[in-house]
Amino acid sequence: MPESAAPRRAPAGRRRLRTRIIVTFTLLGFCLTGLFAYATIELRTRVENQLLSESLNRNIDAYASAFQRDPGNATFSFEGVRGWVYSLDKLGNAPEDWRELQDGIHELHGTEDGQAFAYKLAVRRTPTHAFFLAYDMTQTLQGQGQQNRMLVATVVVFTALALVLGWWSASRVMAPVSDLAQRLRRSGTSSDPAALAPHFAEDEVGELAKALDDYAGRLTEVVQRDREFNADVSHELRTPLAVIRGAVELLLSKPEVDERTRTRLQRIQRAEQQCTDLISALLLLSRNERAVGQCDVGRVAQQLLDHHRAQLGGKPIELRLEGESGVLLEAPESALAVALGNLIGNAVKYTQSGAVVVRVFHDAVEVVDSGPGLSAEDAAKLFERGYRGTHAGHSQGGGIGLSIVRRLCALYGWDVRVRPGDDIGVVATLRFG
Repeated sequence: MPESAAPRRAPAGRRRLRTRIIVTFTLLGFCLTGLFAYATIELRTRVENQLLSESLNRNIDAYASAFQRDPGNATFSFEGVRGWVYSLDKLGNAPEDWRELQDGIHELHGTEDGQAFAYKLAVRRTPTHAFFLAYDMTQTLQGQGQQNRMLVATVVVFTALALVLGWWSASRVMAPVSDLAQRLRRSGTSSDPAALAPHFAEDEVGELAKALDDYAGRLTEVVQRDREFNADVSHELRTPLAVIRGAVELLLSKPEVDERTRTRLQRIQRAEQQCTDLISALLLLSRNERAVGQCDVGRVAQQLLDHHRAQLGGKPIELRLEGESGVLLEAPESALAVALGNLIGNAVKYTQSGAVVVRVFHDAVEVVDSGPGLSAEDAAKLFERGYRGTHAGHSQGGGIGLSIVRRLCALYGWDVRVRPGDDIGVVATLRFG
């Protein structure tokens, strides 16, 4: 069967545009709400710490001053705050983790009756006494935890809303693009594609549709010119070839033609047939259509060997045909002659001595030569248009023969392979589907 274009996949790591829009909206919502939550927590914490520290510092300074003036009447009023004063010689009565603390505000944690609590401790030392003022932070921290949970929930909700918004926006944005892709895919099945631009608004997608219409028009013109050129060339070349064929047949029919002239006329006849086959094959390739026909593989192979045998030019090469006989192929003789002729021609061209053997099987033809062999680089690139192997040297040819073989195989569902021989030379296999 003819080769069909396999669907192209996006490179690894690339996402569809719709997915990228959704992910972008989701990340944007998450980052903005997350940043807002972080800024809220940070601002609240700083303000609370600053206010509490200032309040504790004022209260402990006032208490220390009042104690210095009248130790018996030193009091302070501050909800949630407890104070202690120790003379320096009795500082051992203070809690152990307070004794080494320097003046300032310290945040401490502890347990009381099996319950965890947290508090801020203000410390002031005078030459005779140490003052401690503790503010219970347990409820405050519980409130902060509750607020943090609410902020996390807010981040989750806003991220979900961003995801929904991104999904909706992506659907709206991608709808015309998807419609354009579907219309373009449908128009690709027709030789005269319908215009795309009238179906879209005057926006970016509409501009893209106009550009595609313009490209499709130019491409259609190129294809049409190519088809007309191929048809014209085929028609114009067939006429002189028909004249050559008629003249050669007429000359060959005369009994007075000597053997040397007859040999040359037969060479002209074979060359004319080769040109006719090549024109037919190229015309089929340009139209991308199969021609109906049937041919005998062994007979075509023998004719090609006879043709190349007449052009050996004295090279000590044996050309022979082996294998099965009577193998019929559902394809025109011209297509097989061009494909197999290129393989045999290359084998004869690059073999300086030895043999070129064509083996016919029920589903394939093998061309084995005793030439210089094939490198791995040549085997990988041999069927590329314009590529000439490392053994081509200064030989004639543009490197398009095997490219034509590959295209014929794709058209008729055949398979062609070239590999190095077991010992020397090259083995080319043309396998029929």
